[in-house]
Amino acid sequence: MRSSTTVWLVGSLSLSGFLTACGTTVKAFPSQEEFSSTATYSRLFDATPAQTCEAARRALLSQGYIINSARDDLVAGQKSFQPEPESHLQMEIRVVCAPDSNDGKVSLGFVTALQDVYALKKSNNSASLGVGVLGSVSLPFSSSNDAMVKVSSTTISSDAFYERFFDLVKRYLMVDEPLDESH
Repeated sequence: MRSSTTVWLVGSLSLSGFLTACGTTVKAFPSQEEFSSTATYSRLFDATPAQTCEAARRALLSQGYIINSARDDLVAGQKSFQPEPESHLQMEIRVVCAPDSNDGKVSLGFVTALQDVYALKKSNNSASLGVGVLGSVSLPFSSSNDAMVKVSSTTISSDAFYERFFDLVKRYLMVDEPLDESH
């Protein structure tokens, strides 16, 4: 019994290898996630989650982001850029604010920035006209359809980008401190 199972298994693997060799190749990508440092995407704040998310909302607004969602535990905003005439870039930033102490006065802010890139795709259309007696006649009617097509989507992984964002959030958290009116 054991030998027939082994023969069947070897035969199946050989057939599978043969079919794979004859078919289309599937491109294998290396693992993109390393789960290494948490310092890039999160920071501790001496504030409640609601205060941290409000500071994040103000930080995004100060940079021209449109706020899509604002709650005590989540803020999401988006901003559009046009770096070249035929390309478009859209950035979305999401901030999740979670308590990190028993009294709720310390929170952890998690932020992720997603960048989508769009490019202008042109497609030309031509028309032909079929007439019964004459056959088919091509006429110089042409039109062009232009459409923005997403060409990439990437999570920003730059430590410097997130550091600048967290510094701005900290500045908005300090607004609660009394102002020095001696100036």
